[in-house]
Amino acid sequence: MQRLLNSKGQSLLTAIVLFLVGVATVSSPAATAAAPARPNVVFILADDLGWSDTTLNRPNAFYETPNLERLAQRGMRFTQAYSANPLCSPTRASILTGLYPARIGITAPVCHQPEEILHKALAKQARPAQRSVPAVSVTRLQTNYYTLAKALKQAGYVTGHFGKWHLGPEPYSALQQGFDVDVPHWPGPGPAGSYIAPWKSPKFSLAAKPGEHVEDLMTAQAIQFIRANKDRPFFLNYWAFSVHAPINGKPALIEKYRAKAASLPPGSPQRHPIYAAMVQSLDENVGRLMRALDEMNLTASTIIVFLSDNGGVHWTTRTENNAQDAFRDIPITSNSPLRGGKATTYEGGTREPCLVIWPGLTKGGSVSDSIIQSTDFFPTFVELLGLSTPTGLKFDGQSFAAALSGKAFDRGPTFCHFPHTTPASGGLASTYVRVGDWKLIRFYCLNDDHTDRLELYNLREDLGESHNLAAQYPERVAALGTLIQGFLKETEAVVPVCNPRYDPQAKTAPAGPKAKGKPKGKPSASTRDLRLQLEAESEDGVLGWS
Repeated sequence: MQRLLNSKGQSLLTAIVLFLVGVATVSSPAATAAAPARPNVVFILADDLGWSDTTLNRPNAFYETPNLERLAQRGMRFTQAYSANPLCSPTRASILTGLYPARIGITAPVCHQPEEILHKALAKQARPAQRSVPAVSVTRLQTNYYTLAKALKQAGYVTGHFGKWHLGPEPYSALQQGFDVDVPHWPGPGPAGSYIAPWKSPKFSLAAKPGEHVEDLMTAQAIQFIRANKDRPFFLNYWAFSVHAPINGKPALIEKYRAKAASLPPGSPQRHPIYAAMVQSLDENVGRLMRALDEMNLTASTIIVFLSDNGGVHWTTRTENNAQDAFRDIPITSNSPLRGGKATTYEGGTREPCLVIWPGLTKGGSVSDSIIQSTDFFPTFVELLGLSTPTGLKFDGQSFAAALSGKAFDRGPTFCHFPHTTPASGGLASTYVRVGDWKLIRFYCLNDDHTDRLELYNLREDLGESHNLAAQYPERVAALGTLIQGFLKETEAVVPVCNPRYDPQAKTAPAGPKAKGKPKGKPSASTRDLRLQLEAESEDGVLGWS
């Protein structure tokens, strides 16, 4: 599998960033009016958008996504696309490197934390309420990984990253990972407290007028980038902030969905008006990008990918709209018929909405049930675009070019390793493997005798993972368990161990906003490691400890 490349001898990347009224573009005297030698690439990554949050996979969804439906008519919809992790930063790293998060060491959304941790390790201790001692995640994507952006840049593409990064601040920003442009060059997990300007943090350097929506602004700048580079191959990496917390949206859309929710039966699984407004804003901006490509006659020469980084938020959380506190006790969304959601290794945590439009390859309106994962995009681009890679470079992902052309594709075992114990996941660290219709989840130290709990599901017959078949199929459990063990060894994954301080009577901290302020004084090394672990699992308060 791919290893860290030695940075010595690598040529320095030239970062050209031009900001004019908050808009970044790249131009080149070499650009000509001729059609690009290679197709353009637009990669749209939604944040926290669940598999059931679009009308692609759930036609009766509360949310409205007509632009995604139109995009699906231009290419292929994947019904079994997976993120490599149930949280954002690890999935982002997997897309750029083609590697499992377990190998990289970024296994939690911690890359905005001030502490620079470059080596994966096990935490020194855990809270008494935690059954296992979890991993401490790496907090930066090191720049000596060979990324998709570097490969496309080497092939002559102008590369631009727009939106959420969350893989590390300078010197680990998008500008050091192969991108010519990085807007808004923000290392944090969200748009500084609000989607609606003014931003709460003055460090969030995106010029806006009061009332402007962050996604509208980001799309406008992405379109400027396309316009400036329409005569040469470009890679637009649009990683939307939406629909991650803070939970707020445009007032008019909130009122629209408030009225729509009022007509639903009590207890309907999807009925959060603010979240629905956020989904619509995301969908509208996908439509704006599509129209821009159409208007510039680039549609026939542009590959488009739409994916989400992890499952939808299936618990309640506070909103940022003070007038909307009536919604605070409503779950943000439901991933039904999938079980679980963000931060869990059930299907709701890692099965994602996914579209791929590849001119000349994908058939419009086609649907594929092939299993693919976020690790697979880089090797797919390498194969189909003929990209050069360093000698000895290997991927964990596999090219799914066959699936894109409508042929049979079997990627073999698909793994996910989540060695953390967030309240949102029920405090459960776990690893899963899927082979065909079968999925085995290994929950660390969950049995009463502190052994690992094994759950086996046949996803074709039981999509909601409600019937654990482990006791009925011990041989299958053993075979899949051997695959998990081999995966953990081969990737040198950090594996949780049982917590010697575990107290079943200890109070489990609920999911919610993390406490304000920082502990006073300089903590000891062991206390610091524990605090980092707790902060590591907070993702800006959404998964944190109150």
